[in-house]
Amino acid sequence: MALNFAKGTTFMFLTGLGIAGNTFVLVSYIYVFRGSEKKPIHLILIHLAFTNILILFTKGTPRTIASFGFRNLLGDVGCKIVVYLERVARGLSICTTSLLTVVQAITISPRASRWRRLEPRSAWHLLPLLLFCWILNSLISMNLPFFIKNTNSVNTSEFSESDNYCYFIPENWIIRWIFTGLMVFRDAGFQGVMGGASGYMVFLLHKHHQHVLYLQTSKLLYRTPPEVKAAKSVFLLMLCFLFFYWADCFVSFCSFFSLLQDCVSGSAHEFLTIGYAIVSPFLLIHRDGYLVEKRKTLRNYPFQ
Repeated sequence: MALNFAKGTTFMFLTGLGIAGNTFVLVSYIYVFRGSEKKPIHLILIHLAFTNILILFTKGTPRTIASFGFRNLLGDVGCKIVVYLERVARGLSICTTSLLTVVQAITISPRASRWRRLEPRSAWHLLPLLLFCWILNSLISMNLPFFIKNTNSVNTSEFSESDNYCYFIPENWIIRWIFTGLMVFRDAGFQGVMGGASGYMVFLLHKHHQHVLYLQTSKLLYRTPPEVKAAKSVFLLMLCFLFFYWADCFVSFCSFFSLLQDCVSGSAHEFLTIGYAIVSPFLLIHRDGYLVEKRKTLRNYPFQ
């Protein structure tokens, strides 16, 4: 009981912190996007912040409520909706981060490069890609609502001391492996694209660094372009995503093969699931001074 209370308190704090950070990023970039400066990168960051909020609401909030012992709040329909949206949002997270990395790599590429031709002419040209991400992840997760029930509707004694709020009914192994394969293929594909784009960014940033060193030795003044600063922020964001993704995979792998079957590994898995959604907005706020400037502006200029 005391452990569940501590877990619930920690989840409540982290979830609230993450929602506050993502809401600030969301509102700030919406404010920027409403102005004359409508960059594609801003639209992607708006979508990423919204996706993070969706993850925290569908994963962190129910987990917090269940940890305090209130598992009756979600019925069968509520469980189906919450788990389905959480799975869709996690898929959107990897898709959006991958798209962010690719667009930023194209943005900082040389003007004579063939990759520069792929740069979106406006932010609205990214809407079909974002819509594709929603459709793709909605279809990949479409099997979940048929195999989820609230724990109170399942006559299993093992849930009496558990803080789980939803129960996965054993499904046909063929269906299970089909949808698991689709998720693995999606994750591998988008991470491959992410890795290629980030490698290209590292190459361009290295060239930029060599150029800066040359100008410094020549005693010439040089100011780092904002695109390069943004590329470094996106690269750190990508590393943050990969850290939480693979740490979560490692813990899940160990739990699946009964190497870590205790409350600590279960709690670690839950925290790693929402870790990226919590950390990423504060990484953006710390790296992007533009957000701090817009926060001051928002205080003096309300939305009309």
